[in-house]
Amino acid sequence: MKAMTKAELARAAGVSTRTFSRWLIAHREELLLLGVSPHAHIIPPIGVKYIVDTFCIDVPDNER
Repeated sequence: MKAMTKAELARAAGVSTRTFSRWLIAHREELLLLGVSPHAHIIPPIGVKYIVDTFCIDVPDNER
């Protein structure tokens, strides 16, 4: 995995960035433990892996 923006992850999930941000609210504690700030624009690789696994998002190979 590589770092990705919230917009890229939202696009991969097929939802708006607003909806995606709302999804993340429910996982705030877990993301904070992984070092992902609630206001972060770019999600580090460990956070991307957690989000992709949790929400079953299929990230294209060219974005991994």
